[in-house]
Amino acid sequence: MDLRKIKKLIDLLEESNLAEIEIKEGEESVRLARMPKGGLAAAAPAPVMHQMMAAAAPAMPMNSPVQAATGGSPKPADPELPAGHVMRAPMVGTFYASPAPDKPAFVSIGQTVKAGDTLGIIEAMKMFNPIEADVSGTVLAIKCESGQPVEFDQPLFVIG
Repeated sequence: MDLRKIKKLIDLLEESNLAEIEIKEGEESVRLARMPKGGLAAAAPAPVMHQMMAAAAPAMPMNSPVQAATGGSPKPADPELPAGHVMRAPMVGTFYASPAPDKPAFVSIGQTVKAGDTLGIIEAMKMFNPIEADVSGTVLAIKCESGQPVEFDQPLFVIG
C-alpha cells in the first residue's frame, strides 16, 4: 500500500470521531487506531484473523515441542490402525498416492517397501513433498485416498 494513502487515512481518522479504521486492498491490510491518551494514530499492517485468534484463545502452557506441535498431550492410539509403524503426515496439504493422475500408485497394501522409498506426495503451497518410508517392511494399511486433504500428524500409512 502506498505511503501517501496511509497518510490520507491518518488524516481522515483524525478529522472523524472514529476510534479505528481498517482497509484491505487485495493481500494488503492496514489498521489505524487512535491512541487512548493523545489523538495519535498508529499504522499497523496485521491480518484480522490473527488478532482475533490471539484475543480469543489464551495461551496454553506447553511442556515440550511435541506438545506445542500437537496441541497438547500425545494422541491416543487409533483403534482402527493395525499394529505396526505408523507413518504420519509431516505437514498440512493434499495427499496424492501417485506421481500423476494417469500413473499407478507409489505403493499398495501388501507391498514390501524399504526405508527411503516414496509412499506418496503431499502438495503444500504449490510444492510437492515426497513422503518417504522411515522403516522397511510391508504396507499394512493406507489411511487416506489420493486427492484428500490431510492434517499435520494424521496417520497415512502403517508399515509392519
